[in-house]
Amino acid sequence: MIRRFFFSVAWVALLLSMCACGQTRREPPPGVMTLVKEQQASWVRNFNPLLAPDLVRYPTTGGIYEPMFIYNAMSGEYVPWLATAYRFSEDKLTLHFDVRQNVRWSDGKAMTAGDVRFTFELLRKHKALDLNGVWRFIHEVEATDDHSVVFRFSRPYVPGLIFLAHQPIVPAHVWRDITDPVSFANPTPVATGPFTEVLSFKNQIYELGKNPHYWQPGKPAIKVLRFPAYPSNDQVNLALMHGELDWAGSFVPAIERIFVGRNPKHHGYWFPLVAGTVMLYPNLTKAPLDDIRVRKAISMAIDRERIVKVAMYGYTRPADVTGLHDGYKLWRDEAIVKKYRWTTYDRPRAEALLDEAGFVKGADGQRRGPNGKVLELEIGTVTGWSDWVRAAQIISRSLQAIGIDASISTYAFSAWFDRLQRAEFDLSLGWTVEGASPYAFYRNLMGSGTRKPAGEAAASNWHRFSSVRADELLESFERTTDAAEQKRMASELQAVFAREVPAIPLFLSPAWGEYNTKRFTGFPTKDDPYAKLSPNQIPENLLVLTRLQPRRSTP
Repeated sequence: MIRRFFFSVAWVALLLSMCACGQTRREPPPGVMTLVKEQQASWVRNFNPLLAPDLVRYPTTGGIYEPMFIYNAMSGEYVPWLATAYRFSEDKLTLHFDVRQNVRWSDGKAMTAGDVRFTFELLRKHKALDLNGVWRFIHEVEATDDHSVVFRFSRPYVPGLIFLAHQPIVPAHVWRDITDPVSFANPTPVATGPFTEVLSFKNQIYELGKNPHYWQPGKPAIKVLRFPAYPSNDQVNLALMHGELDWAGSFVPAIERIFVGRNPKHHGYWFPLVAGTVMLYPNLTKAPLDDIRVRKAISMAIDRERIVKVAMYGYTRPADVTGLHDGYKLWRDEAIVKKYRWTTYDRPRAEALLDEAGFVKGADGQRRGPNGKVLELEIGTVTGWSDWVRAAQIISRSLQAIGIDASISTYAFSAWFDRLQRAEFDLSLGWTVEGASPYAFYRNLMGSGTRKPAGEAAASNWHRFSSVRADELLESFERTTDAAEQKRMASELQAVFAREVPAIPLFLSPAWGEYNTKRFTGFPTKDDPYAKLSPNQIPENLLVLTRLQPRRSTP
């Protein structure tokens, strides 16, 4: 995840002055694309596609290794990749993939359905690699011939398609000899993707070259991907301003002025609101956050418009009571949005709800419960994610205004995430888990299967909520491929979320993406939304990497 930063007016002025100093920058050779997705002070050589994407070098799981299908969030369709078709059996207990013919690994050997089967058997043998828990709903994988693979399910689980389709596939003839695939750094990858050759790897920069046997004729048109190390977002943005980067996915302040305005002909960006929803998670294992009146009061005390304007530079908009972002706009039930109003800024109503819950404001302006104790809440966020820090500051002031003693604590990412996973917080900012439909979104917010006891690390459902009705709807969703039925159940899930207020939606997350067309063309834009522009979106970034073209002459 690229880190997000809030920038002061003074910093922007400094940046502009630095950009105006007329420094001469050396152009990269033709066909060499420079991009940034990760922020690191130095690089560690690890291209293991079976590990979590944040632990390995980009684009291991979306450029070196490839999946069978790519879910395109902009079109809402599965794009055939290493497989050409899929189909469920009538009882939804079998899923068949047609594996693409004439695909070769970068060492020249043929890729077959046997490699697909081998990859999933690795996940079964090494549970640490089964990042999406696919062996909880499948019980067998069979390669029926070189170009057919069948997954047999232990129960109907239609939403499992995206986990199987997106799994990076590894070559059996290489990985069968790896003793410990969990710790294997895979320094010299053998893969099917467009960029498999590690041309150079140094602490501060690495370069990837084209796969000599790539299965898509004439692709990629890019010759080399170059990845310089930038330890901070400030340095990324300076490189963008100077035209050193061709593609990036970072938060840029006042982007029209300090990036587009510097070179309107070639500099562009696109931030569609399809990268999830930023939530304020209440820890429901703690009183009084287990009281829906308190959760509603907190939500209605928050000025989301101010958060969007001040912390997010207007790049997004406030979330509504469904919590759904624009990637799910065809699923959103507007009747529910109109019926429930607890994401609307309404300070008098917030105060009335706290009074009703027994937290009365004293002469000192602070609210105390029936036990006489001041209502104190800590808001947790990540050190350095200054847009989130600024949002937390606005939330804190909003809660203080209605008599809650709200403070902010910032933590290094690893410490913050550990506390979040173990429910060791009062309130915490956080993201949402996404999928091809609202199923994954709501399962991870309201499903009993994702709810863990406090103190036990949870991959999601950090607030510890479950609903019997949500479980019933999720189970029904798992059993059908009927679009109308899925939409009906999604509407009911939205209603459950809006009634129960298990978490507090704040604003929609932009998919950050900036580009420079001086050397390459073909980037997704608002007018040509063939994929998300953001390089952070994996494996969707493959749709972009295989479409970009070097400019014939540099204007």
